Amino acid sequence: MSKLDLQVEEKRKEIHTDAYPMSIGEVINLYSDGDLDIHPEFQRIYRWNDVQKSRLIESILLGIPLPSFFVAQREDGIWDVVDGLQRLSTIFSFLGIFKNENGEVQPPLQLTATEYLPELEGKFWNQDFDENCLSKELQRAFKREKIDLKIIKKESDEHTKYELFQRLNTFGSSLSDQEVRDCLLIMINKKVYEWISALADDENFTNVFPLTNKQRDEQYHTELVLRFLSLKDVSVDRIRGGVDIGDFLTKRMKEIATNPNYDMQLEGEKLRKTFRLLNLALGENAFKKYQNGRYIGAFSLSIFEVIGLGLGFNIDSYNENDNTHLEHIREVSENLLDNPEFIRNSGSGARASSRLPHILPMGRELLSI
Repeated sequence: MSKLDLQVEEKRKEIHTDAYPMSIGEVINLYSDGDLDIHPEFQRIYRWNDVQKSRLIESILLGIPLPSFFVAQREDGIWDVVDGLQRLSTIFSFLGIFKNENGEVQPPLQLTATEYLPELEGKFWNQDFDENCLSKELQRAFKREKIDLKIIKKESDEHTKYELFQRLNTFGSSLSDQEVRDCLLIMINKKVYEWISALADDENFTNVFPLTNKQRDEQYHTELVLRFLSLKDVSVDRIRGGVDIGDFLTKRMKEIATNPNYDMQLEGEKLRKTFRLLNLALGENAFKKYQNGRYIGAFSLSIFEVIGLGLGFNIDSYNENDNTHLEHIREVSENLLDNPEFIRNSGSGARASSRLPHILPMGRELLSI
């Protein structure tokens, strides 16, 4: 048997699965009884509009098969939804039973007209919500429709569901890499997710990142927090050799989320202090180019990697009440484009995997005091 055959056989032993069809009515009962966890926190990330939701209901009413749903069985027996979160929450919202992350029942979904069923316009599930509702016959047919469930059993390796979630929501997905990471983080350690989200909303942090609404919608601000936490102290050897930085950030996020000794209070204060200083010294120009006596252009990730991460690496040596420290930050910022090494290793053509091993040490040296 070849090494590949052995690896496949060994890994297959770590994954225990089952599959069977289940009626929508049965799934509704599981959710109502608390036996199905669909992570309502994800609704801030998955952004289906009412048209998309109505098309899903249309598909069910017309008997159009839906893609498989994936769930993972937890130690307590509850099924953790790995893929199919938005579809299930849409169904529960239509029935008026969907609960938010605080356990509060949300207003029911009112449908819009669809291509094949224009009469869905304005429809609710039943008369508890409005007289403009589905007939009893359609309600019964709806609940009897079958969906295909793939179940990852609790005997599987504990990381299997996270790997499955990441793969299902990366290949051909409309989610950004960070949106997928945020969902993963909620599943792994919700407390760390909330902590990173709070850091991303810090006033000084947001002031130095003039991001677009689209960037914030795609959770780029939380990715920048993760980049800071993951890269400011990293050994350069870990990111040499063409390492994919996206994969590295995901791996580092998992390490932080599963490490009981990770000091969130200390690391959070280092981030806050770093961005207080940057806000005092440079404000919204912190990560822009300085040319011909003024700041120009939009946010530059390369400048963030030098100044933001370099300052974070040295932050314990800085005093925010010492004006000479603020002046040093300004001096580094204003002279950065005169640095040949920075010019060689930055710009749109420089990949992060080849850029970071050069400019991380440079930033640490330039921001040392």
